Amino acid sequence: MHPEAQALVEALALAPHPEGGFYRETFRAPAEVETPRGARSASTAIYYLLPAGTVSARHRVASDEVWHHYAGDPLRLEIEHVDGRREVVTLGPDVAAGQRPQGVVPAGAWQSASPAGRRFVLCGCTVAPGFDFADFEMSR
Repeated sequence: MHPEAQALVEALALAPHPEGGFYRETFRAPAEVETPRGARSASTAIYYLLPAGTVSARHRVASDEVWHHYAGDPLRLEIEHVDGRREVVTLGPDVAAGQRPQGVVPAGAWQSASPAGRRFVLCGCTVAPGFDFADFEMSR
């Protein structure tokens, strides 16, 4: 792992994530909303770090998810919408080159992500209604 990535994992107290990479929940709204799957926090947020050469495995979440680019290399976010349409969004700071600081994955869409560089990417993910592992499905 790149030394900068290792330093961020330690400084932000990140832990391994089941889909790959490292994460830490930073916010869970105290307000709850009712969903077809039961009560959920209104919103949650995490830090999410992917070292170069790793991927966020193909998965889907039952809520809308907004990805935010914070540091490091660009991120390639692949989305397969529920209607079958495929989209690739590159998150990063170079807006003039087509990168975007945010990307949205609608509820139920399959997604995967990978760093588009040799170091790492540090992102954040905000989920509403809030993330619950009961609403998380990995591709087989």
